[in-house]
Amino acid sequence: MKIEMVDLKGQYSKIQNEIDNAILECIRSANFINGPSVIEFSKNLSQYLGGAYVIPCANGTDALQIAMMALSLQPGDEVIVPSFTYVATAEVIGLLGLVPVMVDVDPFYFNITHENIEKAISSKTKAIVPVHLFGQCADMEQILAFAKQHGIYVIEDTAQAIGAKYTFKDGTQKHAGTMGDIGCTSFFPSKNLGCYGDGGAIFTNDEGLADKIRMIANHGQIKKYIHKYIGVNSRLDTLQAAVLDVKLKYLDQYSAARQAAASRYDSLLANLEQLQIPKRAAHSTHVFHQYTMIISGGKRDGLKKYLKENGIPSMIYYPIPLNQQEAYREIGRTTGDLEITNSLCDSVLSIPMHTELTIEEQIFIADKISTFLNT
Repeated sequence: MKIEMVDLKGQYSKIQNEIDNAILECIRSANFINGPSVIEFSKNLSQYLGGAYVIPCANGTDALQIAMMALSLQPGDEVIVPSFTYVATAEVIGLLGLVPVMVDVDPFYFNITHENIEKAISSKTKAIVPVHLFGQCADMEQILAFAKQHGIYVIEDTAQAIGAKYTFKDGTQKHAGTMGDIGCTSFFPSKNLGCYGDGGAIFTNDEGLADKIRMIANHGQIKKYIHKYIGVNSRLDTLQAAVLDVKLKYLDQYSAARQAAASRYDSLLANLEQLQIPKRAAHSTHVFHQYTMIISGGKRDGLKKYLKENGIPSMIYYPIPLNQQEAYREIGRTTGDLEITNSLCDSVLSIPMHTELTIEEQIFIADKISTFLNT
């Protein structure tokens, strides 16, 4: 068998007619920019998210940049981010002349915590970017309360957790990306809701902020040729919106398939002493963008090599923390020794996780992991 890290071909084959028809309809209409599918997808995603305003854009990195522009952050302002994340989270901070303040994460759930945020705050702190890593939400209730107390914006990076839900202490549930001032997501093909190219979106519950975000994403235009803000050109293609609108109908089904696959991995890998299966936070559902294990005993790299030799792909997210990246050493600052982040960079390993994963594939993968760790 050929095992894929992400099986987009298999997923496509099940909805091929719907996808093909949606794409053909777009091509026949020749309405490739801001076409009807963009409007329809935005409306349907808003409904899925419980009514948040949805502004599509070209990609998830643009979504983060536009969010910070919309909040009028100024050069020198500090933005707190986890050091254990993809570079895009800090990249846009640097591009805008802001200061990324990189902090440690929780050792079990891999997300930023309010305790680490509290250690990093200064008079220049203007925003926090909780990254809902690998598919489950950071502890937003505590983060939001802290942010409100200090008058700090919260920008959620939900590129890996769309479809996840957070439960507040009063029982209220909210979707990832709809709790802070602004939420950002990516529709990169391998995401839980992915298109067939690049794409992204920005969410907010504030109508005035939504209008500003919409203008900034379209050259800062309040109407054609009238520019209220300095903006960017960041659009979701009509073709990609057509694909996403089809796949949105299946998002909860996809999440359930990933959760079932994660549960099977849990059972198959449960008795391996040198392996820690992904922990689930009580406050959030987990939609398993990745199934990320911690391998102890210095065996992570050897296991990765062994899996490759046996035809099993795996990935290390992320081998080098943000604070050690050359591009951010001079422009950012860190708080604490980032001991947990450094440990995770040396020990995490993600194995195949997608909607088409079979039981036979998982048994084979688990058997190879077990063989290596038990020898």
